[in-house]
Amino acid sequence: MIRNIEELPEGRGLETALHPKRMRRWQPSNVPPPSSASPSSPSRSARAAPSPHLSPASPRRRRRLLDKCTSDLINYGSDDDSDNSDEEGDIVAPVVPRVCRTLMETPLDHDYDVNTAGDPAPATHSTLAGGLEPADVPLRATEQPWRLYDFNWREFPNPPPSPESRREFFSNINVGPTTPHADPYDIFIEIWDRQIMEHIASETNRYARQVVSQMCNSNQLFPRSRIIRWYDTTADELYVYFGLNLAMGIVSKSRLEEYWGSTPDVFHTPGFSAHMSIDRFLLINKCLHFNNNDDMRALDLDYSEARLFKIKPILVHLNQKFQSMYTPAQNLALDESLLMWKGWLEICQLIPNKAANRGIKTYEICESRTGYLWRFEIHAHKRSQPQHYESPLDASTPAIVLKLVQGLEHKGYTLWMDNFYNSPCLARRLKCLGFDCVGTLRTDRKFVPQVLNSLTKTNMRRGQIAGLSSGDVDIMVWRDNSRVAMISTYHGNGQQTVGESTKPILILDYNIMMGGVDKKDQLLAMYPVERKRSKVWYKKLFRRLLNVSVLNSYIIHQHTSSVTHRNFRMRLVKSILSKHSTTPRIPPALTQHKADVSHRLSMYPKGKHQRLRRACAACNKRVLTFCVGCLKTVCMEPCFLKIHS
Repeated sequence: MIRNIEELPEGRGLETALHPKRMRRWQPSNVPPPSSASPSSPSRSARAAPSPHLSPASPRRRRRLLDKCTSDLINYGSDDDSDNSDEEGDIVAPVVPRVCRTLMETPLDHDYDVNTAGDPAPATHSTLAGGLEPADVPLRATEQPWRLYDFNWREFPNPPPSPESRREFFSNINVGPTTPHADPYDIFIEIWDRQIMEHIASETNRYARQVVSQMCNSNQLFPRSRIIRWYDTTADELYVYFGLNLAMGIVSKSRLEEYWGSTPDVFHTPGFSAHMSIDRFLLINKCLHFNNNDDMRALDLDYSEARLFKIKPILVHLNQKFQSMYTPAQNLALDESLLMWKGWLEICQLIPNKAANRGIKTYEICESRTGYLWRFEIHAHKRSQPQHYESPLDASTPAIVLKLVQGLEHKGYTLWMDNFYNSPCLARRLKCLGFDCVGTLRTDRKFVPQVLNSLTKTNMRRGQIAGLSSGDVDIMVWRDNSRVAMISTYHGNGQQTVGESTKPILILDYNIMMGGVDKKDQLLAMYPVERKRSKVWYKKLFRRLLNVSVLNSYIIHQHTSSVTHRNFRMRLVKSILSKHSTTPRIPPALTQHKADVSHRLSMYPKGKHQRLRRACAACNKRVLTFCVGCLKTVCMEPCFLKIHS
């Protein structure tokens, strides 16, 4: 069962890196470049030999980039037409997927019982090495009926079937934007349409009135409180607020007040104050709201729904928009992303291998080639104690995978995941739904053969490989620098030599296609809209989603234009501000606020050592009281009655 990797059948990977590896190599400057048209051009060895009169440390040497056709690095992307098994003739989509046709005769085993159904009988080394004969006919998922939890592990067939014949059919027709747009502003407006902006404006105004009322009732509303200058916001003003937030991701400053600085020096940015005052920007920051708090008490919500209630409308809206505006290519990467949050939060997660190792975790499906975020779910629950599940697929991790892929069933997509999600029963379930599944695997998962689980780094030599197949699911353990376990539904055990190294095709394809979510995070890190400090976690999460929506807009725009990411964002910000910004309104403090404040006395707050005293507006006596309604410092008697009579 354990063999050297050179003994595996030769093959080629199905995926192609978007950016091939390039290596710098020194070449003397006095050697002319190679030319195929010149018959007197020197040989390759002569061109490579350095001149004896030129030292390698000479400053006159030059460097040139030489291509090296390797795909063993983690690059992002692949060709859309990797599945070329049906290039000739008319493409006819199958009415019923081939895996489902076999399941029509043998239904899934839904009465699975954990107490009675355990791991299959472990195979021994002697059985796998000599006693078990490989199948004469290649194992195909379409040639034998199988049940969801019934795995018959055996050696890979010889000769092996081609991966193209085992992979689900995928048509490249209509891949990309559903409605192409030529202007960045049009794409952004389709995501953040007028309806959702009116909803945010309505909830923001409602929350501002609630804040004013609460401050009045608790005697915390003072003459210099910024909230007393609040007036109702509109959708156009929120567009300007969004544009300024996006501009802060391009023009990076350490403090928010520096964007509105008035000192005429090299750090001066007058464009921010021309569209909105800093007081108004901070007011919208404070009162920005997305859902009515009163509705939460009337609804019967579980724990996860209650945690995400304040931002639920934004999550639902963006998920619907991201899915309707773009059709992803065949390869999809499923991984988690982490938004850094250092404050206390019950739903915070710790992932040590992430750059932001503590924060709000989201499960995301991104297109492997571009990083387009197609669907996401926020992790909003904590594990209290181990639960008993009727089947392995009822656990939280397989459930989130099956929830994320809803809407893509029976279309031939390939899902690339790491060992946090993968398991044999999940791979078979995805195969039933018309998906292919590839990724790393934890060998202590249920239904993994014990003989593969017992393999460690110490009892395998470098370059050795072991694997078994059940017809539709393949498991492979490879010893490189460390022990690596992989699972696939179509790759088999082929190997490919790249340069001086030989690796399994499954490993090469995985290194190319697994970086979709990481590429999205890398592109967002260049323009950190969400880096501004906030005391409210869901407002920082909202700014992250706003940043993601701009990245998705850029990916959609790339199908019709070759503008760079930075220029796209600059054009978008300029368009938003020019179309929605008006003459800045600076309302008088006593006439423009919409708060319903009655005339009554209140007391100034305490200072460090004593209360703040001010002169009465009528008798100039220094007193502690003021009128909440008109914000005048007045005595309790008789000036208060004299002024308001």
